[in-house]
Amino acid sequence: MRTARTGILLMLFSSLHAYGQKVTYRSFKHYNEKVVDFEKMRAIDSTDIVMLGNSLTEFGGDWNKLLHWKHIRNRGIAGDDAMGIYHRLSQILPGKPKAIFLMVGINDLSHQLSATEVFGLCKKVIDKIDKEAPDTRLYVQSILPINESFGRWKTLDGQTDVVSEINRMLQQYCHNRKIPYIDLFGKFVRKGTHVMRKSLTVDGLHLTATGYKVWGFELRKYLLALDKDK
Repeated sequence: MRTARTGILLMLFSSLHAYGQKVTYRSFKHYNEKVVDFEKMRAIDSTDIVMLGNSLTEFGGDWNKLLHWKHIRNRGIAGDDAMGIYHRLSQILPGKPKAIFLMVGINDLSHQLSATEVFGLCKKVIDKIDKEAPDTRLYVQSILPINESFGRWKTLDGQTDVVSEINRMLQQYCHNRKIPYIDLFGKFVRKGTHVMRKSLTVDGLHLTATGYKVWGFELRKYLLALDKDK
């Protein structure tokens, strides 16, 4: 019976296609529903700027409104991690988007992985984008800080300082590879700490409207520079 159920799941996963390629990852309902939703939308093309990440990106909603810009596509999925993003790049990279703003890592950290292990998974996503879409401008955004005082995310207990450690690795790697790195972390922490400012988060992880405004303000600088480079 177990073999039969496994076969059925594999068939279900194999039914998800993007640009003729299969998007298969795991039995995660929201992930699979979003992948199907994305497949039904207009295919990403070279005019598009892709916001790629997890719930922090997804809950940003319409990034065109947030950033006062055009052709921005939200490709965030709540609960997604590095390998989930890696597997669905086949829905994004063939279209050769103008730019990708990537944020990845916090959900991997919640899987009780070390900073080095999380960095390794993030690096895999970065390398795939850099290799398969060399004409796409990739921006790697830092992982945002957390605030454990809310007591909401038990799988992130004791990880406040680890977020900063992963960001240091990401920043150094991007510097070495000449990939633009956006340090959002410093804009969200209480001065002198690695803790998310309470006014910017609703639960210690996800953002308030003010938090999204801070994020948007920082990203517009890069969009304006990208527009000048045309």
